[in-house]
Amino acid sequence: MSALKLHGELDAVWGVPRGWRGVLTSVNHSDLGIRFMVAAGVYFAIGGVLAMMIRAQLATPRSAFIGPEIYNQVFTMHGSLMMFMFAIPFFEGLAMYLLPKLLGSRDLAFPRLSAFGWWCYLFGGSILLVAMAVGLAPDGGWFMYTPLASKTYTPGINADVWLLGITFVEISAVCASIEITVSVLKLRAPGMSLGRMPIFAWYILVTALMMVVGFPPLILASTLLEIERAFGWPFFDPQRGGNPLLWQHLFWLFGHPEVYIIFLPAAGVVSTVLPVMVRHTLLGYGWIVGSILVLGFFSFGLWVHHMFATGIPHLALALFSAASALVAVPTVVQLFAWLATMWAGRPQMRLPMLYIAGFFFNFLLGGLTGVMLAIVPFNWQVHDTAFVTAHLHYVLIGGFIFPMLAGVYYWLPRFTARRSHPLLGQLGFWLIFVGFNVTFLVMHLTGLLGMPRRIYTYEPGLGWEWPNLISSIGSFVMTFGFAVVLIDGVLAIVFGRRSSRNPWRASTLEWALPMPAPSYNLASLPHVESREPLDRYHKLAQSLAMGEGYLGRTRDGLRETTGVEVVSGRVSEIVILPGNSWLPIATAAATGSFFLALLLGYYWLAPIALLGVASLLWRWAAPLGARADLGPIDIGRGASVLPHHEAAEAPGWWGSVFALVTNATFFSSMLFGYAFLATVGPGWPPPVMVQPSLLAGGVVFGAVTLAFLAEGFAFRRMLAGDMGSAGTGLVVAIAALLICMLGLLAFGWLGLPSPRDHAYGAVTWVMLIYGALHGFIALVVLAFVRRRIAAGYVSPARMLEPRVARLWLRYGLAAMLIVLAAIALPGAASWRW
Repeated sequence: MSALKLHGELDAVWGVPRGWRGVLTSVNHSDLGIRFMVAAGVYFAIGGVLAMMIRAQLATPRSAFIGPEIYNQVFTMHGSLMMFMFAIPFFEGLAMYLLPKLLGSRDLAFPRLSAFGWWCYLFGGSILLVAMAVGLAPDGGWFMYTPLASKTYTPGINADVWLLGITFVEISAVCASIEITVSVLKLRAPGMSLGRMPIFAWYILVTALMMVVGFPPLILASTLLEIERAFGWPFFDPQRGGNPLLWQHLFWLFGHPEVYIIFLPAAGVVSTVLPVMVRHTLLGYGWIVGSILVLGFFSFGLWVHHMFATGIPHLALALFSAASALVAVPTVVQLFAWLATMWAGRPQMRLPMLYIAGFFFNFLLGGLTGVMLAIVPFNWQVHDTAFVTAHLHYVLIGGFIFPMLAGVYYWLPRFTARRSHPLLGQLGFWLIFVGFNVTFLVMHLTGLLGMPRRIYTYEPGLGWEWPNLISSIGSFVMTFGFAVVLIDGVLAIVFGRRSSRNPWRASTLEWALPMPAPSYNLASLPHVESREPLDRYHKLAQSLAMGEGYLGRTRDGLRETTGVEVVSGRVSEIVILPGNSWLPIATAAATGSFFLALLLGYYWLAPIALLGVASLLWRWAAPLGARADLGPIDIGRGASVLPHHEAAEAPGWWGSVFALVTNATFFSSMLFGYAFLATVGPGWPPPVMVQPSLLAGGVVFGAVTLAFLAEGFAFRRMLAGDMGSAGTGLVVAIAALLICMLGLLAFGWLGLPSPRDHAYGAVTWVMLIYGALHGFIALVVLAFVRRRIAAGYVSPARMLEPRVARLWLRYGLAAMLIVLAAIALPGAASWRW
């Protein structure tokens, strides 16, 4: 096959329809990545305008620029947009765009999941912006502390907008984290072992794993607070057994890892761009990978340092203070590796290197003030002052935006096939760098002088006038710098000079693609034998373009890429990806309808919306797979492998594993909240305990056992090819799950206290609903497998869906048993028949 014909056939298979149909149905990772980055840039611009309003208000004492009500909405929306709508979605978009190109793949593992996440992100952000436009924006701070955010003190829907809108956006983040994790582990080029992965992929992998574990506590906290506001269940009300500190614990269980979730991708950009700018291979690759893993692990043990002033025990103060200081060690390992690489190379102060140098300066200051805040006595003195605001911005702007701008300029030729104007880019850098430091370096002094954060005005004569004026002037200089960067980017896209294929002479695979990149990335896939597979003379790029690598052909119009073993990188399967579809936007719209129904108080519509989501997901999965065993398929270069639905651990199986890890983290956070309230909540033990029925408990346990055994029997019969008996076994398992759900509800239904009277009743009801819901999910999954057997999609060789169903069933059964024990054991003394 000629190269021209091959490219034409691949474009027909992987291409995106023109016009609005393509915009609404595309699942291409490049399109979605660019959309995420552009939308995040728009949210960043809106958040920046809100920041200028804040600085204009605080520039002088007794300012009447905006009143306290609008000011509260402005600073809440500024923080929410920057943290939830800009920082995380921007690096998600960058990762979506770059990872398949860096890893030598044609797309991500779940293209439709990426598209669904994009539409959830867009719809969720729109809820926030519309609310702000009509004066109903959240006004309790981007951290939404209780009791300020409770119904008593925020009676309108402002707080509901934050809780439901941000939760909607978090669904997008969870989808992206699962997508990225599985893609890095499974969709690499053949031969690319974990030790040969680009360093950027390591950073993104650890970040995605942190998101898998870090976001569920916030989703739980938002859910509980919304239930309290909507139905009066007192999770955070101390008058009825709740505790406002539970919100802080759950929020910072997410909030502190989020700092490193934002920092690690930026550090990944530095580790990728810096070696190219200094013309030397990155030193300490293994040390950097180890430090990333340690940093990701330690970040989950530091959340309490945000709560040093809440009156926690002295032993906890000492432990979390020491851990907060210790986490600087893996960060310093990376810093020394970067400095050593610069020392060994020949730095070239091009525009990306300028931003990296600015990052070094700013992040060093942010790190030093972070160590200061880890010391409890100092933290007590500056808690909730402008000093903390300055530290936060040095870490997030200095540690995230500067590296990301370095990455944007570095990969701009990759995005647009054009180059920017160097002088205009340097002007933008210096305006941002100088304006940023004038703004926030002085703000440290403002905090040390005692100025609290989150105040809308102040009296003259306190010594805060000139520091605030200087900070406000600096912020406008910084804004001019960002405007110059935007103008530079637009001019580069419209009038910029065409870029060569590899203008930086880099050695990573993204520069092996044509300019601009086709929808399928590579005409054939490489065999990777080193961390720097791209040679200076593009011999590899030419060979791949000629179709001399893996999958250098099309087959039956299918979108195919290679899957590998997780550790070794040995090619293990052909992954067949779904094409463009309306289902992602339709499913996101149905999900959005659920959140809008809750926001507007139409609670009866919410279950209907959920049924719509479930039916769309069923339709989503129904056409996937194959009705015949294909066996090993030739992929070129003398290799033959199975299609993914005949492989043992296909991407779908791994996706379910990480989805269940997210689910288990949510459940663990719920149990943590239960234990926390039982330990420190006022009015515990509650006046009325659950009086469980021993008979109902025995029925639940027996039904769980029956469902487990019946599914095991069905699985074995499927492996033996006896699909009739397997279907019967699944019917028995489904019936047992129905008994489980009914028995779980009957187990304590009559003995459950009212969820409105005490937090104990509220927590037990939430756990009961969680257990019953997962029993229902397991039931639906088994019903889907039985339908697939009847349709001919399952055979002893095609066992992907039964393996996935087994994961969800066993998790659901375990969840119901844990809920049963958590509700029953505290009242075991009063068990009755």
